[in-house]
Amino acid sequence: MSNEMLNRICSGLPLNPLPPRKTVRNANVPHAPDIQSSLTNKERKLAIKNALRYFPSHIQGQLIDEFIYELDTYGHIYMYRFQPDIEMRAYPIDEYPCKCKAAAAIMLMIMNNLDRRVAQFPDELVTYGGNGQAFSNWAQFVLVMHYLSIMTDEQVLVMYSGHPMGLFPTRSDFSPRVVITNGLVVPNYSSTDNYDRMFALGCTMYGQMTAGSYCYIGPQGIVHGTFLTIMNAAQKKFNTNDLRGKVFVSSGLGGMSGAQPKACQLLGCVGVIAEVSEEAARKRYNQGWCQELIYDLNQVVARIRECREKKLGTSIGYVGNVVDLWERLAKEKDTLVDLGSDQTSCHTPYQGGYYPVQLSYDDARQLMKNDPKKFKELVHESIRRQIAAIDILYERGMYFFDYGNAFLLTAKDAGAPIGDSDDNHLIRFKYPSYVQDIMGDIFSLGFGPFRWVCASGLASDLKETDKIAGDIIKEQMSSKDIPANVLKQYYNNLKWIEEAEDSKLVVGSQARILYSDQMGRIKIGLAFNQAVRTGRLKGPVILSRDHHDVSGTDSPFRETANIDDGSAFCADMSVQNVIGDSFRGATWVALHNGGGTGFGQAINGGFGMFLDGSTKADENIQQMLYWDVINGVSRRSWSGNSNARQTVERAMTDEPKLKVTLPNDLSEECIKKLSL
Repeated sequence: MSNEMLNRICSGLPLNPLPPRKTVRNANVPHAPDIQSSLTNKERKLAIKNALRYFPSHIQGQLIDEFIYELDTYGHIYMYRFQPDIEMRAYPIDEYPCKCKAAAAIMLMIMNNLDRRVAQFPDELVTYGGNGQAFSNWAQFVLVMHYLSIMTDEQVLVMYSGHPMGLFPTRSDFSPRVVITNGLVVPNYSSTDNYDRMFALGCTMYGQMTAGSYCYIGPQGIVHGTFLTIMNAAQKKFNTNDLRGKVFVSSGLGGMSGAQPKACQLLGCVGVIAEVSEEAARKRYNQGWCQELIYDLNQVVARIRECREKKLGTSIGYVGNVVDLWERLAKEKDTLVDLGSDQTSCHTPYQGGYYPVQLSYDDARQLMKNDPKKFKELVHESIRRQIAAIDILYERGMYFFDYGNAFLLTAKDAGAPIGDSDDNHLIRFKYPSYVQDIMGDIFSLGFGPFRWVCASGLASDLKETDKIAGDIIKEQMSSKDIPANVLKQYYNNLKWIEEAEDSKLVVGSQARILYSDQMGRIKIGLAFNQAVRTGRLKGPVILSRDHHDVSGTDSPFRETANIDDGSAFCADMSVQNVIGDSFRGATWVALHNGGGTGFGQAINGGFGMFLDGSTKADENIQQMLYWDVINGVSRRSWSGNSNARQTVERAMTDEPKLKVTLPNDLSEECIKKLSL
């Protein structure tokens, strides 16, 4: 089926005639904060020159004034004029013009990343996380769609931080269709200040994790992980999975953080999530991800008391600043919070990721641009107040954990007393990272956020994939030699997938997330591909995962925070992950600097895989998904993690060709000499 608008988008940059200039931004969607450019006058001219090079010289004169205006007004040249006038969403795969279906699958995923129901700031191409972009400007989007529409199986599209370098000849058998890098910078220059300058110049881009690799599936993408994190936190703190009457307090209803209220609903606890942007809070409320919106702190406290007493489960969005919420809860005579965390975008705290309590939302956005130094001072003061309130509740028995959003790292920079500030390599603060305390051992067993998208766009296909995945988990559970710690994960994941449809998790594409281990991913992938081949599914399936997984990311304050052999700051795993995936059958691969902990704080790699029902796809599934997990499990085993070693030893028993170097235990004599 042909889609005229998609054909038009894929025909290349519209130059004759040019689309009309957009003099006013769309007031019906939220926009990324305006940024004060720190470019010198020479650099400012270079940024404009860099933007104009996308266009023939005879029309550059028609564009230069608006590019100057965008740079001076917004701090970046977005090229709003070239934003296509189409409903941005994941259209059924057969509607995309293409010469190879894998390219159409990538186009589908790109447009889902920019769907206004999904993206945080769609007009600025920001998918989630405050600054996690799919592209740096709209010309890049249009060029990429054009390249994908004309690509053959003997070409690869190379992406340099949002910029399509072009189509290059390649072998047709195991080569990816797209290779993506985002924000990669020579190490000595991988600082936030340098990033801000290079972003303004149009030279680099922050792809977060799944934004710049086109794999984002809305807040569902983290809701299963949030569900497991809160559930395991309760198990650790209260030795129970019954969360009725328990209260979880956090912040953020924007992008990924919007998963928090839904996870609380599914767990039956009381989730109170603060959100300073009414637009973001309303969006999650209207999508059904948040059950209540309350604007008054007195009403919030009263509702918490009522739900605790009656053991009611609900998700409350407090429209206001999270610091006000924490300080009010700290002043109450009784302790109303059992579990606490934070999901503000603290990887970019001075450009909209964290709003200081001293100012209103609108005033903060103004100060952010007009006086960034003062804004930073207020952020630091605000976060110190937040930590002080959390400390009071912690002393009363609340369990608090960092959700890997650089919250405690930013608190350290702000001068809050959260750890030994003299240690420049500190990765353990007063409060633990959720990976250190909760999820690290689950990753080390090989379990992580496996995802898929039904390219037909049919809800019936998604329902069928849920059933297929559930049947695979039951089959795995029937094996007699499953260790107890693995069997526990199977039970949790089976419960999740059996309730997924009724939980109404879909926002945008017909997608699902499921924590799965190495063999589970392979078996589910093969079953999906068989279902495409036989017609049980009406269209192809696209596999991916969050980079926040077993192998995908080296991040000492999140994914690798529980690696204690001194290698937490090393990035071999994520780079090897992408290299290995690229020649084992991935349809596209991506390597990023950054992610949820901030630019220069992580390296993460990801993939996408297109299942078209072919026997070639079967081979890709078995080769690539195997490596994509065992790579990280092997690294975690070498660091001394017992769960990972158990998983590696089981894997070597099942596959004679696998030979992993295992660490030897330290002798008692050496332990005594080292006083360990």
